[in-house]
Amino acid sequence: MATAPGSAFRSTLLASAAALALLWPGLAQAQDKTPVSDHVIAEFGAPPPIPTGPLSESLAFAVEQVFVVSMQDGTWGRDQRLALDEIAAAKDPRLAWLLADMMRFVSDQGLHFELGALAAELLGADFDGQDHWGAVTDHLIAWDVPAPPDYLRAKRAIFTGVVPGWDKIFVEGDIDWRHVSWGGVLIDDRPYDKTDALCNCIPAADNPEVSTAQEADWLDDDDIVFGVEVNGEYRAYPRQIMEVREMVNDTLGGRDLGIPYCTLCGAAQAYFTDDVPGAEQRPVLRTSGLLIRSNKVMYDLETSSVFDTFLGKAVTGPLAEKGVQLKQASVVTTDWGTWKEAHPETTVLVEALALGRNYDFRNGRDASGPIFPVGDVDPRLPVQEDIIGVITASGAPVAFQRSKAFLALQAGNEVGFENVRLRLDAGGIRAVSADGADLGSHQAFWFAWSQFHPGTALWNG
Repeated sequence: MATAPGSAFRSTLLASAAALALLWPGLAQAQDKTPVSDHVIAEFGAPPPIPTGPLSESLAFAVEQVFVVSMQDGTWGRDQRLALDEIAAAKDPRLAWLLADMMRFVSDQGLHFELGALAAELLGADFDGQDHWGAVTDHLIAWDVPAPPDYLRAKRAIFTGVVPGWDKIFVEGDIDWRHVSWGGVLIDDRPYDKTDALCNCIPAADNPEVSTAQEADWLDDDDIVFGVEVNGEYRAYPRQIMEVREMVNDTLGGRDLGIPYCTLCGAAQAYFTDDVPGAEQRPVLRTSGLLIRSNKVMYDLETSSVFDTFLGKAVTGPLAEKGVQLKQASVVTTDWGTWKEAHPETTVLVEALALGRNYDFRNGRDASGPIFPVGDVDPRLPVQEDIIGVITASGAPVAFQRSKAFLALQAGNEVGFENVRLRLDAGGIRAVSADGADLGSHQAFWFAWSQFHPGTALWNG
């Protein structure tokens, strides 16, 4: 086996992988495949034939050479080249998932292109002139290509080799690990109430300092805020702070809240983190540094349980085993001037929490659509159309196109679906029941809501 001079191969990865054996089981279950929809074929083409069953002994050895040995030993030579040839000859599209996972961390442009070209070959696609990692992953998601046998074990080896702090994250659970990718930052694993502690992460704010509306002269009236009301107390979370923090653990109206903001999907949510059945202590929500289809992956600092950010459901770890489901309070997306006029008693997070930054990702970085792979998107609305999403009493998700609903409400028309009624609130929209009770709605991009609520009802006006 040839070794790269000076272990140069290590520089093509952020770190060497953990020493985990890649063992492929002798049997794999065939998966019943839902036919690919017409809109997927129109955008991505028809998927390739996909085999079922175990990998051959020689193919399993090749996979180990490429995805484990090369990272363990910092080598990339003749054995790895021969192994790639073996993988190419197998023509098994399932292995493109592992190629995509490895590509995400490869900084060497030549190797990245080589892995991308092989993935394209396995998928029978042509990605010339495109971001190979993004294009490969989009196709894998859109075509719903099954993972190879024992996929999580291999993926865990790759990811925890880069960030050891993910070792408690990559575990079995009610989560589709195929869709999990790296967001480009490290895990926020700082202890609770260490808001000012430095980290190479997106730093959550715990127990944030607040001021009165009159004291917040740093905010312009047209600045976007996320307004929350609990038990008659109001608080504004300025977007420029939330784009830096992405997570706040706060207390409002005598209730504890965890408030994640996903810059990539335009969604701020508010979850009650006290009085949680199944949780022995208050979940402390943090950003993992991982994404699922361009949506942040949050986890509980105390138990390392991963939550589905959009659903508030624990999907791995002790809290998943206990069936923890967080309840939501509504988040009203509006501008500061209108919010403080409607709710002059409101408090607001202080400017220092923005760390001197003033991002506007929506109108800058993300203006042309998702910057991470999302696969196919429900074609009923544009990808980044704003919607108000809520769950009805029957458990059905429903989305209201914000622009149409806002105009209808301004005209005095009723906007509703089943037990849900929309109401204007300080320039934004919230969902309430027929008796006015809060239903825990929030605003988001259509692509995000529809992929976490497939088949969602869509209010037509």
